[in-house]
Amino acid sequence: MTRRDLLATSAALPAAASVLSGASLSAAAEPGRRIRLAVSTYSYWHFTPRKFPIEKVIEEAAAIGFEGVEILHRQMENESPAYINRLKQLAFRNGLSLPMLSIHQNFVSPDAAVRKENIDHTIRAIGLAAQLGIPAIRINSGRWGTIRSFDDLMKVKGMEPPLPGYKDEDAIAWVVDSIRQCLPAAEKAGVLLALENHWGLTTNVDTLLRIWREVNSPWLGINADTGNYPGDPYEGLAKLAPYASIVQAKTYYGGGVWYTLDLDYKRIAAILRQAGFRGWVSLEMEGNEDAASAVRKSYDMLRSAFA
Repeated sequence: MTRRDLLATSAALPAAASVLSGASLSAAAEPGRRIRLAVSTYSYWHFTPRKFPIEKVIEEAAAIGFEGVEILHRQMENESPAYINRLKQLAFRNGLSLPMLSIHQNFVSPDAAVRKENIDHTIRAIGLAAQLGIPAIRINSGRWGTIRSFDDLMKVKGMEPPLPGYKDEDAIAWVVDSIRQCLPAAEKAGVLLALENHWGLTTNVDTLLRIWREVNSPWLGINADTGNYPGDPYEGLAKLAPYASIVQAKTYYGGGVWYTLDLDYKRIAAILRQAGFRGWVSLEMEGNEDAASAVRKSYDMLRSAFA
């Protein structure tokens, strides 16, 4: 190459860089903006006596095209290192991430000893998530327990009255304090706590956001569920979307186990896009149709909606 050729090439570099920083770079970056889809193991098991093996969920998820699997803690066979390592290795061999571990705990209790049990459970789950290489755990606020039957709770859309002599203000204070006690373990392990708009105290989206703001920690995020709203789900989701760390997407093929919603996922995708959401969307298929067909239908629908 002559000196003249070298100078001509150098002069062309800014123009090339300009092109790359425009449409070409935008096109190259487009795949990175694709929402990644996971499936919750809960989609295959709705608390029936016989658990559906998580190993089978991982294999099914890979065959369908999901990029991740959310693990329901109650569905795990045990918490032994051998079992945990088996799940982690199987996910790796199938090219899947494990974005979240979903746990159940209840911080809504006037008994400090009960709250301490649930704090300890959450901290143990943080350790499990770290062993599995999972960066987030789903947590709940919990509920009063004044409506014993979950079926009856669904009839009133999760809106439960407080225990006699108490009010929701008391419960909010207990939840904030309990979460704060879990934060040091979460930060040390590098595991985000994702508070869900789950049935109970955080059925009310404004209450969930208040708790999140009062805790005021980068280690507390929000898990926005598309189905758990007493009113308009799109209005509720629009409130949560700007702060959501992860989204759980409900589907109800074959009719819902407890209730059925006709959710417009193209509209939901637009709400999340408008809010700048770029995290995981994790399927929770909660219908009566066999998961073997309903999960695949759900994947096709979600992939189309979030394309």
